[in-house]
Amino acid sequence: MKTAYAEHDALGLAALVARGEVSARELLETAIEVAEAANPALNFLSQRLYDYGRAAIDRGLPDGPLKGVPFLLKDASADLAGFPTISGSRLLKDCPPAAADTTLVSRYRAAGLVIFGKTTTPEFSLAASTECSLHGATRNPWDRARSAGGSSGGSAAAVAAGVVPAAHATDGGGSIRIPASCCGLFGLKPTRARIPTGPPSGEGWGSLSCAHALTRSVRDSAALLDIAHGPAPGDPYAAPPPTRPYLQEVGHDPGRLRIALQLQPLSGSPVDTPCREAALEAARLLEGLGHHVEEALPPGDAGELGWSLWVLVASSVTRTLRAIGAARGRPVTEGEVDAATWNAVIFSAQLGVEDYPEALAIIHAQGRRMAAFHESHDLLLSPTLGQPPVPLGNLGPDTHEMEAYAQALHRFSPFTQLANMTGQPSMSLPLHRTAGGLPVGVMLTAPYGCEDLLFRLAAQVEAARPRFGLRGGSAA
Repeated sequence: MKTAYAEHDALGLAALVARGEVSARELLETAIEVAEAANPALNFLSQRLYDYGRAAIDRGLPDGPLKGVPFLLKDASADLAGFPTISGSRLLKDCPPAAADTTLVSRYRAAGLVIFGKTTTPEFSLAASTECSLHGATRNPWDRARSAGGSSGGSAAAVAAGVVPAAHATDGGGSIRIPASCCGLFGLKPTRARIPTGPPSGEGWGSLSCAHALTRSVRDSAALLDIAHGPAPGDPYAAPPPTRPYLQEVGHDPGRLRIALQLQPLSGSPVDTPCREAALEAARLLEGLGHHVEEALPPGDAGELGWSLWVLVASSVTRTLRAIGAARGRPVTEGEVDAATWNAVIFSAQLGVEDYPEALAIIHAQGRRMAAFHESHDLLLSPTLGQPPVPLGNLGPDTHEMEAYAQALHRFSPFTQLANMTGQPSMSLPLHRTAGGLPVGVMLTAPYGCEDLLFRLAAQVEAARPRFGLRGGSAA
């Protein structure tokens, strides 16, 4: 059973259930067995919800497109009624359970997915490596001494280790694409407002953050986006609707695309040779598939963009901490959170009332600049990261050496944040390995609202590269 389970993606497992070749309960018990075997080495589970999954099957699952498929939620921005949302924080480890599902979780359950756990995240999803004082470090299945990426590193480690074929993830500065690159997975950040974030909030981190999934196959990502997308009542705004289901885009000819190749980040930060080689290798592959690739640097000022992103993130995190303090009747203090979280509070205290709208104005202007850039380039290709997966501890957010931490973060992930600021869809493809076998992703970003184009090209690349989506190394 474990062999059959590992050989199928989510749609493949759902097809087995639909044909009666395997039961949802058999799949769940297999997933639990694999999770229990892998978690001691990798540390990706934040909450075990095994009995919840069993009870959902016993009640009868909805006849959705992924009926019976085991699934994990990132323990952030995904409320599941009856259980807490801990967000990697000591502050919330004993918080009250959620009273209701978020809209996205309700849609997942309606699709027949069997939720049986929540995955680790750095505190409040603030770090590019999944390390925190509450849970410790989540380890990469390809090399347990290295980071699985962040902030959706728990979900990435679980998928890469074969625990589930797909898992929920969020992305506010690269948190889907970073762990996708580190763990050799497909990770797509959708267009801003493609997936609702409510009802607790109308948008995440001042429009920077969105939710989707990490998967081994392109078609699973498309199927999950079909399930999840579309506005909910009361949403402040919505992404333009697709012309047809995203799953139908998989296998559809993308045509001959004009692709800009960016080898250097706007910040001028150095890029390690394996990451540069990954982008160049992808460019050659895409040219071989009939596309036109030329080097071009997108517009934008790295300094003002970085400031605007941190204004939106830090002020949003500070607001969360104030809400937690108000709910419990006493303010949050420095010793109760990790150092990177408190650094957001310190930064926010220096802001003026006009800084938040100024930050919004900067990212909106950048969105218009990128729209103009895409008039002559259909897609933007770059390395996903500036470095392969780094050793654990290099990006640990509970450090008081904040200047060194910030420098390490900018060195590691200088490319991903741009698409969060402009709201564009962006994906990391698992196309390269270092000489030592570590995964290295390449990133493709499309114009606002054009996930369809990304799915077409990703499927074309997946078909051309048999090792695409290869499962991670042994977790034992």
